[in-house]
Amino acid sequence: MQIWVDADACPGPVRDILLRAVQRLKVPIVFVANKPLTLPRLAYVSTVQVGAGLDVADRHIATSAQPGDLAVTQDIPLAALLVPKGVVVMDPRGELFTPENIDERLSVRNFMQDLRDSGVTTGGPSSFSQQDRQQFAATLDRELSRLVKQQG
Repeated sequence: MQIWVDADACPGPVRDILLRAVQRLKVPIVFVANKPLTLPRLAYVSTVQVGAGLDVADRHIATSAQPGDLAVTQDIPLAALLVPKGVVVMDPRGELFTPENIDERLSVRNFMQDLRDSGVTTGGPSSFSQQDRQQFAATLDRELSRLVKQQG
């Protein structure tokens, strides 16, 4: 099992929660970004810097992640590629993307993108809150515990 992080848009508090979790559980984590990352040099932590371009980091994660891995991304099209592969996918606010909800989430995302492309102002996401941090930490703990237990 390995954790994959779509790191270009990962909030700092989420990164910190992930780093503490992997040190505690001794689970490898890979932060993938198209820009240089400054992370502490810790066991189990690695980075991959991919080339510039649209969705290059997403493609790297989509081709590298394996069933039983966990991925953290707010990119719904990436989640839609990972969920059918058997990768546990969660966003930085702690919401799980599942086989039951990914099609609807992708449909809503595409609809909102169509609205934005036609000139409609849709607003952005709310700011990252303490409640979001707590929800992420709780979901991460639950899912990592489950995945570690599955591996035996």
